[in-house]
Amino acid sequence: MGDDLPTMALSIKQPWAWLIVAGHKDVENRTWFTNYRGPVLIHAGKRFDFDPYQQWAWPEIERPAAFDLGGIVGRADIIDCCRDCLSPWFDGPYGFRLDNMRPLPFRPCPGKLGFFRPDFSPPSTSPKPRPAPARADKPQGKLF
Repeated sequence: MGDDLPTMALSIKQPWAWLIVAGHKDVENRTWFTNYRGPVLIHAGKRFDFDPYQQWAWPEIERPAAFDLGGIVGRADIIDCCRDCLSPWFDGPYGFRLDNMRPLPFRPCPGKLGFFRPDFSPPSTSPKPRPAPARADKPQGKLF
């Protein structure tokens, strides 16, 4: 990653991370407040939030065929932290308002809770994108 990229990252489960970097989701919901304002790398966690994906309540947004997991997928600017955002994506109790969201080439790295500095040391194995499940799939055992 280039020197002009943010040094801080925030880990977010898929499909939420993809919805952010694709420019659809402009608020990241959290249980905690932050004073931080500025650029942040968007890290897709290794876990997938299956329920919103299964229901896919956004018919105007075409779902991707696969989601990267376990690494940096994009960047955004945190412009505010609100308790009552007007965005339809806000679910509270706190919302990190985002702007300038965009994807970046996938770069594997471990995630952490809260804001963190990504470690881009070579991993022992590189995570691969996982195919998106069909809408009618029911989870049985492992999701992917």
